[in-house]
Amino acid sequence: MKTPREILLARHRAAAPQLDAIRHAVVNDLSRPTPGGAWLANLVAACLRLLTAPWRELVLPARRTWTALAAVWVLLLVINLSQRDPVSSVTGRLARPQPVMMSWQAQQRWLNELLTDRAAPADTDRPRNTAPRPRTENGETALV
Repeated sequence: MKTPREILLARHRAAAPQLDAIRHAVVNDLSRPTPGGAWLANLVAACLRLLTAPWRELVLPARRTWTALAAVWVLLLVINLSQRDPVSSVTGRLARPQPVMMSWQAQQRWLNELLTDRAAPADTDRPRNTAPRPRTENGETALV
């Protein structure tokens, strides 16, 4: 009795020479240089290799991590957009409530008051830039 493997090989043994002929024809067509198209095919193949290598090495092993990071970024974007100040359609300026603007102006006044220089007036502490004069008494010389 024959095994299933021997039965399958016997069926496909007749097709082997035809498959070999097809394989040789395809290899000959691919090995022949095509005028002007080879550099383009090489360029496209190189670009695809450059894109697929990082995808296979960086993204596919850590799909859950990248998905979590993308979800966090989407959440941050939603929060950022929801926290924006409304813009008035008439003036094009930020539409802030009046009490907020008043408290901001009060804080600015307090800050300006705290930062002002409260030192003594400048003319009282100004150093004198005069050269010292010789000390003589009445301009007379002493005679002995």
